[in-house]
Amino acid sequence: MYIHHKIIIKSNHWPRRIYKVKKIINKVFRYKKILEFDYNLKYYCNIVLINDSIIREFNRLYRKKDETTDVLTFVSRAKKNCVIEKHCDIMIAAETVLKYANENNKNFYDHFIHLIIHSILHINGYSHNKSKNFSIMKNKEIKILHKLGIANPYL
Repeated sequence: MYIHHKIIIKSNHWPRRIYKVKKIINKVFRYKKILEFDYNLKYYCNIVLINDSIIREFNRLYRKKDETTDVLTFVSRAKKNCVIEKHCDIMIAAETVLKYANENNKNFYDHFIHLIIHSILHINGYSHNKSKNFSIMKNKEIKILHKLGIANPYL
């Protein structure tokens, strides 16, 4: 299995946080097995750090929702030289992450970690479109966050 990830900054809200964000992403990507990465695939993942106005535009264009959100995840598959690749973009908006963290008395970086885990689970086939699927995904997130020393965000 090959996981290549790149961080792309498209907002002035992120540069002061980049050192900690890089450490978090590297830490999370170490949990390949529990995040259910497919060992037969190559992964190329962009973590795009943006602001509310950019994420709102993507949300409007691709989800038909004219509102901000904290994270959007896009995944496509390609086959190159008999190897299946997953190309992924995880877009995270700083202002909304901060807003949700403050509203729920959570640490900004703990919420950021939760969003990265949530997105990786989407990349690896998890969904929350039905209550049963939401429960499965939520329990997986809680288990991974616990391993990282982060409290259940749903309490």
